[in-house]
Amino acid sequence: MVACDFLVAVTARFQLLYVLVAMEIGSRRIIHLNVTAHPSACWTMQQLREGIPSDHQYRFLIHDRDGIFSSALDRQIDALGLKVLRTPIRAPKANAYCERLVGTLRRECLDYVIPINERHLRKLLPEWVRHYNQARPHSALGPGVPDGGDRVIRANLSRHELPTGARISKTPVLGGLHHEYRLKLAS
Repeated sequence: MVACDFLVAVTARFQLLYVLVAMEIGSRRIIHLNVTAHPSACWTMQQLREGIPSDHQYRFLIHDRDGIFSSALDRQIDALGLKVLRTPIRAPKANAYCERLVGTLRRECLDYVIPINERHLRKLLPEWVRHYNQARPHSALGPGVPDGGDRVIRANLSRHELPTGARISKTPVLGGLHHEYRLKLAS
């Protein structure tokens, strides 16, 4: 199941930019994100084509009743092999996963960094998406990471001791706004 929604970002020069986010609900992974100053149904459909692979296993796409999601766009989404689920009017909880993602994007990135222009926003967002998909823990996943893989180093019996031969490494994200911490085997 895929959910998508738009959010508005305001630049330092008060330009309104629209960000389309699409996420896979089961894994909480962001599958596509893009920015435009002039959203349209045609642009949105192109973004969904780019974000959803042709050999996908998805059955449903959830979106709200924004004017961009027209009935013509819904017919094109059906042609991709997805059944469209439109949320009821004034029911943001019907697309709760994507609404939560939009809120997280605002709280963790856009509330602290004001993009100068569209190019700057296009540079910021992929770094945040990489952090969200590959390093940020999600409590709904146990806590886990959507693209976690097998980067797990088994801990000792005591939770408060580092495993033998391991050290903690810290990597700044978005210029130090966030940090990623990993256990690495000492070399």
